[in-house]
Formats: sequence, C-alpha cells, structure tokens
Amino acid sequence: MKSASDSWFDEAYYQRYYFDKKTSVVDPMHIERLGSFVCSYLKYLRLPVHRVLDVGCGIGLWRDVIARHFPQARFHGVEFSAYLCERFGWERGSVVDYRANKPFDFVICQGVLPYLSPEDLKLALRNFGALSQGALYIEAVSHEDWERETLDETLTDPRLFRHRAQLYRRGLSRSFNELGGGVWLNRDAPVPLFELESAAR
Repeated sequence: MKSASDSWFDEAYYQRYYFDKKTSVVDPMHIERLGSFVCSYLKYLRLPVHRVLDVGCGIGLWRDVIARHFPQARFHGVEFSAYLCERFGWERGSVVDYRANKPFDFVICQGVLPYLSPEDLKLALRNFGALSQGALYIEAVSHEDWERETLDETLTDPRLFRHRAQLYRRGLSRSFNELGGGVWLNRDAPVPLFELESAAR
C-alpha cells in the first residue's frame, strides 16, 4: 500500500474539501477555537515560539492564528501539493522526509498523517523529533474514530488510511511527551512539567 500521490491534491480536491461551502471540511470557527487553545497552552507553558513550521499547511489556515498569538514568530509553510505551492507560494516538501537547517520551536501537522502508508507514517513520526525542539500539534483521525463514529464520513476523504491511535502514539513518544488535546512537547525542551500535566507514560 502506497501513500497518497501528489495527483490527489489538485485543484478539484481543494475545491471539494476546502472551497465549496457545501462539502468543505473547514470550519473557520473551529480553527479559531483550536488555534486559541493550542497557542494559549504554549503560552501557559512559557515556551518560546520564534519559528513555526506548518507541514502540510494546505491553504494556510494556521498562518493568521500564529500571527495573532505569536506576532514575533516567523511562519513557514511546507506543502506536498504542487497546486497549492504554486497558488500560495509554500515550500514544496513532505512530512516524511522534510529537513530544515535547524529545528523549529513549534510544528503543526493537521490532517496529513492519515494519507501516509504505515511505512511512511513511521518515518514521518520519527522526523518530527528532528523538526521540533519545542512543541508539536498533531491532528490525525485514527481507526478508533471510525469505530466510534466520531467523525462525519460524508465530509471525510474515504481514501484515508485507518491507522490505530497506538501507532501514532508509539512513534511520537520516542521524542515527545503527550500533553493532551493533540499537543506534544519535545522531551528535551527546557519546560518543567508537573507529573499530571503529561499523559500516562
């Protein structure tokens, strides 16, 4: 089984899932609430945020969120879709093997990982350890979300891989502590945590 190819993420894909209000998976109010929660959590932790990477940045929904909460931070968008890179000017790359000159303070990866095969997913999860020296926000639907009918299948791309949640957690826990709400903190980040601020290890 192979990961999604670039040909999937053309203009028609983004028209279906982002630009058409009838079929869009994007809810601006949801992004606003989510962004406020995640960024406020990082402020609570007193994590310095100067460089932000959104890998799989799509149409750039997080860019304005970051600008509001961390106006001093530099936002860098990386995207696999050639169509979006041409339209929005993002750097072309994949979460599987993207490299930077130095790690970022905060890395965002929303809605990308379920498009990866199990083999590529493991590489991507390991790669986050090199990309983020601070915080990481991950949103990825899991096999359990289908089982529990947590998601709306009429809006969800049926081609997604249904990876088990444990596969995500096992890969991320090599470099990060899970804080809840999709937020992870690099184990080497100079941020003291109370025991109950981390998920059970």
